Amino acid sequence: MTALQHVRLGTYYVMPMATSDDFEEWRDHARRLLMADVPPDRVAWTEPGGSAGDLFSHGDRRLPVPDRDAPQPRVSKRFMDIAKTVLLNSDLERFSLLYRVLWRLQAKPRLIEDMADPDVRAMADMARAVRRDIHKMRAFVRFRVVEEEAEDGSRGEHYVAWFEPFHHILRHNAGFFTRRFANMRWSILTPRGSLHWDGETLREGPPATRADAPGGDPAEDLWRSYYASIFNPARLKVGAMLKEMPRKYWKNIPEAQLIPELIAGAQAREATMVEKGALDMGERPETLDAINKAIHACARCPIGELHNTAVMGEGPQDAVFMIVGEQPGDQEDLQGRPFVGPAGQLLDVHLAQAGIDRSAAYVTNAVKHFKHAQRGKRRLHQSPTAKEIDMCRWWVESERMIVQPKLVLAMGASAARGMLGRTVSITKARGAPIPLEDGSELWVTAHPSYLLRLDGAGREEQERLFREDLAAVAARLAQLQAA
Repeated sequence: MTALQHVRLGTYYVMPMATSDDFEEWRDHARRLLMADVPPDRVAWTEPGGSAGDLFSHGDRRLPVPDRDAPQPRVSKRFMDIAKTVLLNSDLERFSLLYRVLWRLQAKPRLIEDMADPDVRAMADMARAVRRDIHKMRAFVRFRVVEEEAEDGSRGEHYVAWFEPFHHILRHNAGFFTRRFANMRWSILTPRGSLHWDGETLREGPPATRADAPGGDPAEDLWRSYYASIFNPARLKVGAMLKEMPRKYWKNIPEAQLIPELIAGAQAREATMVEKGALDMGERPETLDAINKAIHACARCPIGELHNTAVMGEGPQDAVFMIVGEQPGDQEDLQGRPFVGPAGQLLDVHLAQAGIDRSAAYVTNAVKHFKHAQRGKRRLHQSPTAKEIDMCRWWVESERMIVQPKLVLAMGASAARGMLGRTVSITKARGAPIPLEDGSELWVTAHPSYLLRLDGAGREEQERLFREDLAAVAARLAQLQAA
Protein backbone atom coordinates (compact mmCIF):
# COMPACT_ATOMS: atom_id res chain seq x y z
CA MET A 1 0.00 0.00 0.00
CA THR A 2 1.43 3.39 -0.99
CA ALA A 3 1.63 6.32 1.41
CA LEU A 4 -1.09 8.10 -0.55
CA GLN A 5 -3.44 5.11 -0.28
CA HIS A 6 -2.65 4.90 3.43
CA VAL A 7 -3.72 8.53 3.98
CA ARG A 8 -6.86 8.18 1.91
CA LEU A 9 -7.98 5.28 4.09
CA GLY A 10 -8.25 7.75 6.96
CA THR A 11 -4.96 7.33 8.84
CA TYR A 12 -4.24 10.05 11.39
CA TYR A 13 -0.65 10.87 12.21
CA VAL A 14 0.60 11.99 15.60
CA MET A 15 3.83 13.94 15.42
CA PRO A 16 5.42 14.14 18.90
CA MET A 17 8.15 16.80 18.93
CA ALA A 18 11.25 15.88 20.92
CA THR A 19 11.98 19.55 21.64
CA SER A 20 9.87 22.70 21.68
CA ASP A 21 12.19 24.94 19.67
CA ASP A 22 13.99 22.71 17.15
CA PHE A 23 13.09 24.04 13.72
CA GLU A 24 15.13 21.39 11.91
CA GLU A 25 13.13 18.63 13.60
CA TRP A 26 9.82 20.22 12.60
CA ARG A 27 11.05 20.82 9.05
CA ASP A 28 12.11 17.18 8.57
CA HIS A 29 8.74 15.91 9.81
CA ALA A 30 6.82 18.46 7.72
CA ARG A 31 8.76 17.63 4.55
CA ARG A 32 8.08 13.93 4.92
CA LEU A 33 4.39 14.47 5.63
CA LEU A 34 4.08 16.81 2.67
CA MET A 35 5.81 14.40 0.26
CA ALA A 36 3.45 11.67 1.49
CA ASP A 37 0.50 13.97 0.66
CA VAL A 38 -0.76 14.02 4.25
CA PRO A 39 -3.20 16.97 4.60
CA PRO A 40 -3.01 19.22 7.67
CA ASP A 41 -6.27 17.94 9.16
CA ARG A 42 -4.76 14.43 9.35
CA VAL A 43 -1.85 15.48 11.57
CA ALA A 44 -1.67 16.21 15.30
CA TRP A 45 1.52 17.84 16.53
CA THR A 46 2.41 17.50 20.20
CA GLU A 47 4.84 19.24 22.56
CA PRO A 48 7.45 17.20 24.44
CA GLY A 49 5.54 15.21 27.02
CA GLY A 50 2.22 16.36 25.60
CA SER A 51 -0.85 14.41 24.54
CA ALA A 52 -2.56 14.34 21.16
CA GLY A 53 -6.03 14.27 22.73
CA ASP A 54 -8.86 11.79 22.21
CA LEU A 55 -9.29 12.36 18.47
CA PHE A 56 -5.72 11.26 17.72
CA SER A 57 -5.24 8.90 20.65
CA HIS A 58 -4.98 5.95 18.23
CA GLY A 59 -3.11 7.82 15.55
CA ASP A 60 -0.06 6.44 13.81
CA ARG A 61 3.11 7.72 15.49
CA ARG A 62 5.33 6.48 12.66
CA LEU A 63 6.29 8.91 9.94
CA PRO A 64 4.75 7.99 6.57
CA VAL A 65 7.04 6.80 3.78
CA PRO A 66 6.63 9.00 0.67
CA ASP A 67 6.40 7.47 -2.76
CA ARG A 68 9.68 7.36 -4.66
CA ASP A 69 8.50 9.81 -7.28
CA ALA A 70 6.94 12.24 -4.76
CA PRO A 71 7.87 15.85 -5.66
CA GLN A 72 10.05 17.88 -3.31
CA PRO A 73 8.17 20.63 -1.42
CA ARG A 74 8.51 24.18 -2.72
CA VAL A 75 8.90 26.98 -0.22
CA SER A 76 10.18 30.55 -0.23
CA LYS A 77 13.03 31.89 1.87
CA ARG A 78 10.59 34.36 3.42
CA PHE A 79 8.43 31.55 4.76
CA MET A 80 11.48 29.81 6.21
CA ASP A 81 12.68 32.98 7.95
CA ILE A 82 9.30 33.66 9.54
CA ALA A 83 8.70 30.01 10.40
CA LYS A 84 11.95 29.79 12.36
CA THR A 85 10.73 32.59 14.60
CA VAL A 86 7.14 31.31 14.84
CA LEU A 87 8.41 27.93 16.05
CA LEU A 88 9.80 29.64 19.17
CA ASN A 89 6.30 30.78 20.16
CA SER A 90 4.70 28.97 23.09
CA ASP A 91 1.32 28.68 21.35
CA LEU A 92 0.46 24.97 21.06
CA GLU A 93 -1.01 25.56 17.61
CA ARG A 94 2.22 26.83 16.05
CA PHE A 95 3.26 23.44 14.58
CA SER A 96 -0.14 22.91 12.98
CA LEU A 97 -0.27 26.49 11.71
CA LEU A 98 3.12 26.23 10.06
CA TYR A 99 2.29 22.93 8.41
CA ARG A 100 -1.05 24.26 7.19
CA VAL A 101 0.63 27.27 5.58
CA LEU A 102 3.34 25.05 4.10
CA TRP A 103 0.66 22.79 2.62
CA ARG A 104 -1.19 25.76 1.09
CA LEU A 105 2.03 27.24 -0.29
CA GLN A 106 2.38 24.29 -2.65
CA ALA A 107 -0.71 25.46 -4.57
CA LYS A 108 -0.28 29.19 -3.89
CA PRO A 109 3.46 30.03 -3.78
CA ARG A 110 2.90 33.74 -2.99
CA LEU A 111 0.52 33.09 -0.09
CA ILE A 112 3.06 34.27 2.50
CA GLU A 113 2.82 37.78 1.03
CA ASP A 114 -0.95 37.99 1.57
CA MET A 115 -1.33 39.72 4.95
CA ALA A 116 -5.11 39.57 4.57
CA ASP A 117 -4.98 35.79 4.90
CA PRO A 118 -5.85 34.65 8.48
CA ASP A 119 -3.08 32.03 8.62
CA VAL A 120 -0.43 34.47 7.39
CA ARG A 121 -1.60 37.09 9.88
CA ALA A 122 -1.48 34.53 12.68
CA MET A 123 2.12 33.69 11.74
CA ALA A 124 3.05 37.38 11.74
CA ASP A 125 1.46 37.88 15.17
CA MET A 126 3.29 34.87 16.64
CA ALA A 127 6.61 36.02 15.18
CA ARG A 128 6.08 39.55 16.51
CA ALA A 129 5.41 38.23 20.02
CA VAL A 130 8.59 36.14 19.91
CA ARG A 131 10.73 39.06 18.76
CA ARG A 132 9.31 41.19 21.55
CA ASP A 133 10.15 38.49 24.11
CA ILE A 134 13.68 38.19 22.74
CA HIS A 135 14.16 41.92 23.17
CA LYS A 136 12.71 41.88 26.69
CA MET A 137 15.09 39.14 27.79
CA ARG A 138 18.10 41.01 26.46
CA ALA A 139 16.94 44.23 28.13
CA PHE A 140 15.75 42.95 31.51
CA VAL A 141 18.06 40.12 32.55
CA ARG A 142 19.84 41.27 35.73
CA PHE A 143 22.78 39.27 37.05
CA ARG A 144 23.52 38.99 40.76
CA VAL A 145 26.98 38.07 41.93
CA VAL A 146 27.57 34.89 43.94
CA GLU A 147 30.93 33.90 45.39
CA GLU A 148 31.90 30.29 44.66
CA GLU A 149 34.86 28.14 45.60
CA ALA A 150 36.80 26.59 42.74
CA GLU A 151 38.36 23.10 42.74
CA ASP A 152 41.76 24.57 43.64
CA GLY A 153 40.31 26.23 46.74
CA SER A 154 40.29 29.76 45.31
CA ARG A 155 37.15 31.85 45.40
CA GLY A 156 35.64 33.51 42.36
CA GLU A 157 32.56 35.36 41.23
CA HIS A 158 29.68 33.67 39.47
CA TYR A 159 26.81 35.77 38.10
CA VAL A 160 23.31 34.33 38.23
CA ALA A 161 20.11 35.75 36.70
CA TRP A 162 16.48 34.71 36.89
CA PHE A 163 14.16 35.39 33.96
CA GLU A 164 10.65 34.27 33.02
CA PRO A 165 10.23 34.22 29.22
CA PHE A 166 6.84 33.89 27.59
CA HIS A 167 8.22 31.86 24.70
CA HIS A 168 10.95 29.33 23.87
CA ILE A 169 13.69 31.93 23.36
CA LEU A 170 16.37 30.71 25.79
CA ARG A 171 18.55 28.86 23.25
CA HIS A 172 17.99 31.56 20.65
CA ASN A 173 19.40 34.21 23.00
CA ALA A 174 22.36 32.10 24.12
CA GLY A 175 24.70 33.57 21.50
CA PHE A 176 23.83 37.12 22.50
CA PHE A 177 24.76 36.57 26.16
CA THR A 178 27.91 34.58 25.45
CA ARG A 179 29.15 37.38 23.19
CA ARG A 180 28.15 40.21 25.51
CA PHE A 181 29.41 38.60 28.72
CA ALA A 182 32.22 36.51 27.28
CA ASN A 183 34.61 37.07 30.20
CA MET A 184 32.11 36.36 32.97
CA ARG A 185 31.05 33.09 34.52
CA TRP A 186 27.28 33.22 34.49
CA SER A 187 24.04 31.27 34.62
CA ILE A 188 20.59 32.24 33.39
CA LEU A 189 17.80 30.34 35.11
CA THR A 190 14.28 30.15 33.68
CA PRO A 191 11.22 27.90 34.13
CA ARG A 192 11.88 26.57 30.60
CA GLY A 193 15.52 25.61 31.11
CA SER A 194 18.86 27.15 32.05
CA LEU A 195 22.13 28.22 30.45
CA HIS A 196 25.57 28.06 32.09
CA TRP A 197 28.72 29.74 30.70
CA ASP A 198 32.17 29.26 32.21
CA GLY A 199 34.00 31.60 29.85
CA GLU A 200 34.69 28.89 27.29
CA THR A 201 31.84 26.38 27.15
CA LEU A 202 28.07 26.86 27.15
CA ARG A 203 26.00 24.17 28.86
CA GLU A 204 22.25 23.70 29.00
CA GLY A 205 20.53 22.75 32.21
CA PRO A 206 17.08 21.76 33.43
CA PRO A 207 14.26 24.19 34.28
CA ALA A 208 14.69 26.15 37.51
CA THR A 209 12.55 27.98 40.04
CA ARG A 210 12.79 31.48 41.47
CA ALA A 211 14.11 29.98 44.71
CA ASP A 212 17.19 28.68 42.84
CA ALA A 213 18.27 32.25 42.06
CA PRO A 214 20.14 34.42 44.59
CA GLY A 215 18.69 37.49 46.29
CA GLY A 216 20.12 40.99 46.05
CA ASP A 217 23.76 42.02 46.29
CA PRO A 218 25.46 45.24 47.52
CA ALA A 219 25.93 46.57 43.99
CA GLU A 220 22.17 46.88 43.58
CA ASP A 221 22.01 49.77 46.06
CA LEU A 222 24.48 51.69 43.90
CA TRP A 223 22.45 50.90 40.79
CA ARG A 224 19.22 52.09 42.41
CA SER A 225 20.88 55.34 43.48
CA TYR A 226 22.14 55.89 39.95
CA TYR A 227 18.72 55.18 38.43
CA ALA A 228 16.98 57.61 40.79
CA SER A 229 19.52 60.32 39.94
CA ILE A 230 18.97 60.04 36.17
CA PHE A 231 15.18 59.72 36.33
CA ASN A 232 13.77 62.68 34.37
CA PRO A 233 10.22 63.60 35.45
CA ALA A 234 9.77 65.91 32.48
CA ARG A 235 10.28 63.00 30.07
CA LEU A 236 7.99 60.60 31.91
CA LYS A 237 5.42 58.72 29.81
CA VAL A 238 3.88 56.05 32.02
CA GLY A 239 1.99 54.30 29.21
CA ALA A 240 5.05 54.03 27.00
CA MET A 241 7.19 52.91 29.93
CA LEU A 242 4.76 50.12 30.87
CA LYS A 243 4.60 48.99 27.26
CA GLU A 244 8.38 48.78 27.11
CA MET A 245 8.84 47.41 30.65
CA PRO A 246 5.66 45.51 31.70
CA ARG A 247 5.11 45.05 35.42
CA LYS A 248 5.89 41.35 35.05
CA TYR A 249 9.61 42.16 34.85
CA TRP A 250 9.73 44.60 37.76
CA LYS A 251 10.29 42.03 40.47
CA ASN A 252 13.57 40.92 38.89
CA ILE A 253 14.96 44.42 38.20
CA PRO A 254 16.55 46.27 41.17
CA GLU A 255 15.68 49.77 39.98
CA ALA A 256 12.05 48.84 39.30
CA GLN A 257 11.32 48.92 43.03
CA LEU A 258 11.73 52.72 42.83
CA ILE A 259 9.40 53.26 39.87
CA PRO A 260 6.03 53.71 41.68
CA GLU A 261 7.51 56.30 44.05
CA LEU A 262 9.36 58.11 41.26
CA ILE A 263 6.25 58.22 39.06
CA ALA A 264 4.07 59.58 41.86
CA GLY A 265 6.63 62.25 42.74
CA ALA A 266 7.21 63.20 39.11
CA GLN A 267 3.52 63.63 38.37
CA ALA A 268 2.99 65.75 41.47
CA ARG A 269 5.96 68.01 40.66
CA GLU A 270 4.90 68.41 37.04
CA ALA A 271 1.30 69.25 37.99
CA THR A 272 2.55 71.98 40.31
CA MET A 273 4.83 73.42 37.64
CA VAL A 274 2.10 73.44 34.97
CA GLU A 275 -0.34 75.06 37.41
CA LYS A 276 2.13 77.90 37.92
CA GLY A 277 2.21 78.58 34.21
CA ALA A 278 5.05 76.52 32.78
CA LEU A 279 7.59 73.87 33.66
CA ASP A 280 10.41 75.55 35.55
CA MET A 281 13.63 75.26 33.56
CA GLY A 282 15.65 77.60 35.73
CA GLU A 283 16.23 81.32 35.34
CA ARG A 284 14.17 82.84 32.53
CA PRO A 285 16.16 84.24 29.61
CA GLU A 286 16.23 88.03 29.66
CA THR A 287 16.48 88.62 25.91
CA LEU A 288 14.99 87.16 22.75
CA ASP A 289 18.49 86.28 21.59
CA ALA A 290 19.02 84.25 24.76
CA ILE A 291 15.75 82.38 24.12
CA ASN A 292 16.85 81.70 20.55
CA LYS A 293 20.10 80.13 21.72
CA ALA A 294 18.35 78.14 24.44
CA ILE A 295 15.65 76.57 22.26
CA HIS A 296 18.27 75.38 19.78
CA ALA A 297 19.85 73.38 22.61
CA CYS A 298 16.54 72.24 24.14
CA ALA A 299 15.79 68.50 24.08
CA ARG A 300 13.50 68.29 27.10
CA CYS A 301 10.73 66.62 25.12
CA PRO A 302 10.89 64.01 22.31
CA ILE A 303 10.18 66.62 19.61
CA GLY A 304 13.49 68.32 20.35
CA GLU A 305 15.33 65.07 19.62
CA LEU A 306 13.93 64.67 16.10
CA HIS A 307 15.88 65.65 13.00
CA ASN A 308 14.73 69.28 13.00
CA THR A 309 15.77 72.82 13.88
CA ALA A 310 14.26 75.12 16.50
CA VAL A 311 12.37 78.06 14.98
CA MET A 312 12.43 81.31 16.94
CA GLY A 313 9.72 83.96 16.79
CA GLU A 314 10.37 87.12 14.80
CA GLY A 315 9.14 90.70 14.84
CA PRO A 316 9.58 93.91 16.83
CA GLN A 317 10.64 93.38 20.43
CA ASP A 318 8.09 95.99 21.54
CA ALA A 319 5.22 94.79 19.33
CA VAL A 320 1.71 95.61 20.53
CA PHE A 321 0.38 92.54 18.71
CA MET A 322 1.64 88.96 19.09
CA ILE A 323 0.54 86.03 16.86
CA VAL A 324 1.02 82.49 18.17
CA GLY A 325 0.67 79.36 16.02
CA GLU A 326 0.98 75.68 16.87
CA GLN A 327 4.49 74.68 15.72
CA PRO A 328 6.83 75.12 12.77
CA GLY A 329 5.97 73.16 9.63
CA ASP A 330 8.27 71.57 7.08
CA GLN A 331 9.11 74.84 5.31
CA GLU A 332 9.48 76.76 8.57
CA ASP A 333 11.92 74.12 9.81
CA LEU A 334 13.96 74.32 6.59
CA GLN A 335 14.02 78.13 6.45
CA GLY A 336 14.26 78.77 10.20
CA ARG A 337 11.41 81.34 10.18
CA PRO A 338 7.79 81.12 11.41
CA PHE A 339 4.81 81.05 9.02
CA VAL A 340 6.63 80.95 5.69
CA GLY A 341 4.91 77.82 4.31
CA PRO A 342 1.41 77.42 2.83
CA ALA A 343 -0.34 78.22 6.13
CA GLY A 344 1.79 81.36 6.51
CA GLN A 345 0.99 82.50 2.98
CA LEU A 346 -2.74 82.10 3.64
CA LEU A 347 -2.35 84.00 6.92
CA ASP A 348 -0.63 86.87 5.09
CA VAL A 349 -3.56 87.16 2.68
CA HIS A 350 -6.12 87.36 5.48
CA LEU A 351 -4.04 89.73 7.60
CA ALA A 352 -3.75 92.09 4.65
CA GLN A 353 -7.50 91.90 4.03
CA ALA A 354 -8.12 92.76 7.71
CA GLY A 355 -5.72 95.71 7.51
CA ILE A 356 -3.17 94.19 9.92
CA ASP A 357 0.51 94.79 9.18
CA ARG A 358 2.29 91.50 9.82
CA SER A 359 5.69 93.19 9.95
CA ALA A 360 4.51 95.14 13.01
CA ALA A 361 3.49 91.94 14.84
CA TYR A 362 5.65 89.52 16.78
CA VAL A 363 4.99 86.06 15.24
CA THR A 364 5.92 82.82 17.02
CA ASN A 365 4.71 79.30 17.85
CA ALA A 366 3.63 77.50 21.00
CA VAL A 367 6.02 74.64 20.20
CA LYS A 368 9.46 75.47 18.88
CA HIS A 369 10.40 72.32 16.95
CA PHE A 370 8.67 70.57 14.03
CA LYS A 371 7.03 67.33 15.17
CA HIS A 372 6.82 64.93 12.25
CA ALA A 373 6.96 61.33 11.11
CA GLN A 374 9.36 60.37 8.33
CA ARG A 375 7.69 58.61 5.36
CA GLY A 376 10.37 58.03 2.77
CA LYS A 377 11.60 61.46 1.77
CA ARG A 378 8.51 63.20 3.16
CA ARG A 379 8.08 64.55 6.68
CA LEU A 380 4.46 64.32 7.73
CA HIS A 381 3.12 66.78 10.32
CA GLN A 382 2.11 65.37 13.70
CA SER A 383 0.25 67.36 16.34
CA PRO A 384 2.13 67.92 19.63
CA THR A 385 0.69 66.35 22.76
CA ALA A 386 -0.63 68.39 25.67
CA LYS A 387 2.49 67.53 27.68
CA GLU A 388 4.78 68.67 24.86
CA ILE A 389 2.88 71.95 24.57
CA ASP A 390 3.11 72.46 28.34
CA MET A 391 6.85 71.80 28.22
CA CYS A 392 7.29 74.50 25.58
CA ARG A 393 5.15 77.06 27.47
CA TRP A 394 8.33 78.12 29.22
CA TRP A 395 9.69 79.53 25.96
CA VAL A 396 6.57 81.19 24.56
CA GLU A 397 5.78 82.70 27.97
CA SER A 398 9.34 84.02 28.15
CA GLU A 399 8.88 85.62 24.72
CA ARG A 400 5.62 87.25 25.84
CA MET A 401 7.22 88.61 29.03
CA ILE A 402 9.95 90.29 26.96
CA VAL A 403 7.76 91.60 24.13
CA GLN A 404 4.86 92.56 26.43
CA PRO A 405 2.15 92.73 23.74
CA LYS A 406 -1.23 94.20 24.57
CA LEU A 407 -3.09 91.67 22.40
CA VAL A 408 -2.20 88.03 21.63
CA LEU A 409 -3.88 86.03 18.85
CA ALA A 410 -3.68 82.26 19.42
CA MET A 411 -4.38 80.31 16.23
CA GLY A 412 -5.54 76.78 16.95
CA ALA A 413 -6.12 74.73 20.09
CA SER A 414 -2.40 74.05 20.64
CA ALA A 415 -1.57 77.76 20.59
CA ALA A 416 -4.45 78.49 22.98
CA ARG A 417 -3.19 75.84 25.39
CA GLY A 418 0.29 77.32 25.13
CA MET A 419 -1.12 80.62 26.33
CA LEU A 420 -3.60 79.39 28.94
CA GLY A 421 -2.14 76.10 30.17
CA ARG A 422 -5.44 74.36 29.48
CA THR A 423 -7.35 73.13 26.46
CA VAL A 424 -10.20 75.30 25.15
CA SER A 425 -12.78 74.88 22.39
CA ILE A 426 -12.07 77.16 19.45
CA THR A 427 -15.78 77.34 18.65
CA LYS A 428 -16.64 78.52 22.16
CA ALA A 429 -13.63 80.79 22.75
CA ARG A 430 -13.40 82.65 19.45
CA GLY A 431 -14.81 86.13 18.92
CA ALA A 432 -14.24 87.52 22.42
CA PRO A 433 -11.19 88.57 24.49
CA ILE A 434 -9.82 86.40 27.28
CA PRO A 435 -8.00 88.46 29.94
CA LEU A 436 -4.47 87.33 30.79
CA GLU A 437 -2.80 87.80 34.17
CA ASP A 438 -0.51 90.61 32.96
CA GLY A 439 -3.43 92.74 31.74
CA SER A 440 -3.15 91.82 28.07
CA GLU A 441 -5.90 90.15 26.03
CA LEU A 442 -5.96 86.76 24.35
CA TRP A 443 -8.08 86.21 21.24
CA VAL A 444 -8.54 82.73 19.82
CA THR A 445 -9.21 81.61 16.25
CA ALA A 446 -8.59 78.63 13.98
CA HIS A 447 -5.17 77.83 12.54
CA PRO A 448 -4.70 78.60 8.82
CA SER A 449 -3.52 75.02 8.21
CA TYR A 450 -6.97 73.85 9.32
CA LEU A 451 -8.51 75.94 6.53
CA LEU A 452 -6.13 74.41 4.00
CA ARG A 453 -7.34 70.92 4.87
CA LEU A 454 -10.96 71.82 4.03
CA ASP A 455 -12.68 72.20 0.67
CA GLY A 456 -16.03 73.20 -0.75
CA ALA A 457 -18.68 74.76 1.45
CA GLY A 458 -16.84 73.75 4.64
CA ARG A 459 -13.82 75.80 3.71
CA GLU A 460 -15.90 78.79 2.67
CA GLU A 461 -17.69 78.80 6.04
CA GLN A 462 -14.50 78.48 8.08
CA GLU A 463 -12.70 81.17 6.05
CA ARG A 464 -15.65 83.47 6.68
CA LEU A 465 -15.33 82.91 10.44
CA PHE A 466 -11.55 83.40 10.22
CA ARG A 467 -12.02 86.74 8.43
CA GLU A 468 -14.53 87.86 11.07
CA ASP A 469 -12.09 86.93 13.86
CA LEU A 470 -9.28 88.92 12.25
CA ALA A 471 -11.59 91.87 11.65
CA ALA A 472 -12.53 91.90 15.36
CA VAL A 473 -8.84 91.68 16.31
CA ALA A 474 -7.98 94.56 13.93
CA ALA A 475 -10.71 96.73 15.46
CA ARG A 476 -9.53 95.96 19.01
CA LEU A 477 -5.90 96.67 18.05
CA ALA A 478 -6.92 100.08 16.76
CA GLN A 479 -8.60 100.84 20.09
CA LEU A 480 -5.55 99.72 22.12
CA GLN A 481 -3.14 101.71 19.99
CA ALA A 482 -5.31 104.82 20.24
CA ALA A 483 -5.61 104.61 24.03
